[in-house]
Amino acid sequence: MKAAVLKQFGAPLKVESVPAPLRGTGEVVVDVVAGRVLNYAKEVFSGEREYLLNVPVVPGPGGIGRVREVGPDSTRLKVGDWVYCNPTICSRDSGDNHDITLQGWSARGPEGLRLQEYFGNGSWAQQMRVPTENAVPLGTVDEADALAWLGLGSLLVPYGGLLAADLKAGETILVSGATGNFGSCAVAVALAMGAGCVIATGRNRAALDALRDRFGDRVRTVQMAGDEESDRAKIHEAAAHPIDCVFDILPPMATATQVRTALMSVRPYGRVILMGGVGMLGGAGLELPYPWIMRSCITIRGVWMYPPTAVPSLVRLVRSGQLDLDMFESTVFPLDRVNEAVEHAWEHNGPFMQTVLSP
Repeated sequence: MKAAVLKQFGAPLKVESVPAPLRGTGEVVVDVVAGRVLNYAKEVFSGEREYLLNVPVVPGPGGIGRVREVGPDSTRLKVGDWVYCNPTICSRDSGDNHDITLQGWSARGPEGLRLQEYFGNGSWAQQMRVPTENAVPLGTVDEADALAWLGLGSLLVPYGGLLAADLKAGETILVSGATGNFGSCAVAVALAMGAGCVIATGRNRAALDALRDRFGDRVRTVQMAGDEESDRAKIHEAAAHPIDCVFDILPPMATATQVRTALMSVRPYGRVILMGGVGMLGGAGLELPYPWIMRSCITIRGVWMYPPTAVPSLVRLVRSGQLDLDMFESTVFPLDRVNEAVEHAWEHNGPFMQTVLSP
């Protein structure tokens, strides 16, 4: 079969013939229809982000496809079923403290690298092998609509954070970094989960206005200028009610001061979710006042990715009509133009824009 292969960091990907994956017990082989190209893939492949990723590897975190083979322990999946290939692969032998690899992308720690040795290759190939539980059924899918379902990959990341935040209907949530791909998806997911008001912050005025125009009066925008006190004052002025939860999804180039500006706008007994990339490129750590955290009873939680149950739950949210996948604008590249696709994703990284490889 054909696949795009990263042979070494800093070098272009090569499209070549590789052996088709062999299915084992507890696994499914999927014919890939579409795979995501994340907007920062260029930084990963150059080595700038220093992800735990063994090469050579077929990249591609998540994909849409149809089941080609099922194992003897699969009782519901059938050949031909449409599935989302969930890239978050958890170890099966570590209880609640899962070791994780993101298939075709990166690992969390040395144990995640052990998982990656077997489940390393991702969706930038004509076929891929995934654990049975990671082939999540989508139900009936019109082939013309298949690419829209790839948007699950962008929505799942903030959905995992909002589940961890225990976001409740009617609450006010602040999304810090709302103008990026994952941040804009966080706004959409929070509204779908019933948030009464979403405070969307960012530096890009046009992107903020687009979010407000798309989602209406439940979204209130705040353009950040970089001054901590005045920016926080603008946040409180925009919020109709005390802020119950702050969701941070700022990118690596943002500063810890930007995180703190939004974080400390949360109400007493409020919750904070840290899910961004601040600090990955170096710089100062996040300094917070101990007395404020303690006396205000603030809960601060770091979240990486999402639990396995999040994927079918999000599919149900889409099927119910609360999330409209048509908001994603897809640009599709064939597999042999993979390097062009990586560049396109880097240059077109706005809200609800997705670059897609179609093997």
